[in-house]
Amino acid sequence: MDDALVRAGRALRLVVLIVLAVLFLIPFYLLVRNGLSSEQDITSPEWTLFPSELHWDNVRELFEDPSVPFARSLLDSALIAVATTAGTVLLASLAGYGLARIPYRHADTVFYAVLGTLMVPAAVTFVPSFVLVSTLGWISTLRGLIVPTLFSAFACFVFRQYFLGFPRELEDAAQVDGLGPWRTYWRIVVPNARPVFAAVGTIVFIGAWNAFLWPLVIGQDQSAWTVQVALSSFTTAQVVRLHELFLAAAVSILPLLLVFLCFQRWIVAGVERSGID
Repeated sequence: MDDALVRAGRALRLVVLIVLAVLFLIPFYLLVRNGLSSEQDITSPEWTLFPSELHWDNVRELFEDPSVPFARSLLDSALIAVATTAGTVLLASLAGYGLARIPYRHADTVFYAVLGTLMVPAAVTFVPSFVLVSTLGWISTLRGLIVPTLFSAFACFVFRQYFLGFPRELEDAAQVDGLGPWRTYWRIVVPNARPVFAAVGTIVFIGAWNAFLWPLVIGQDQSAWTVQVALSSFTTAQVVRLHELFLAAAVSILPLLLVFLCFQRWIVAGVERSGID
């Protein structure tokens, strides 16, 4: 009887997982299905599981569309996401390590001030940030898209929480061997903190790739469009190119999917080791 209940429980869990997996995959199926369909198949009132014909030439049409530089937008988004991730991880890790390890009587005050910035709505700092970037002449440049977003109070918080629990014995042993604070950080702390670096880096990369409002305002020229801005241009007041929109959305998801698949095990491990409940 007990074995039957165990098998029934396992079967039920398997069914639930299959149903959830199917529900999760439906949006991706719709993106690919509609992206390889004609406009008539997409808007037809008679729904079919697969289009009457797969239009693989939609891929060529997407990347050769003169009104939307989609390939350039993918490159811009990749450069911005990688640079933002590298800069944010570097600055936040240094700030978190300093707040956790450098003896300074106002360290807690500084830390609470950093946390206080999380309470400020982004809309409050949006206009001053735009005015500053415009004054510097960074409109429609990668600098204007990257530099204002480099520091993350959340990333700083995660790193500080992790470094508070980092074994001091390793740092003490490094100092005995003659390493200063800077070399101790790079040779001892960073190699042993890879999970939290990978977790924060993955989260920052996804956020930078999906950013829309700031790139929309700053990237006023097509040469500075990101993939999210390019996606919005497929639907205008004059024309709606549904097959290109769906296909472009499917293509834009692939980098995020690859990054997540490569670092998914580090995300959970990094958050657990940071001490966040």
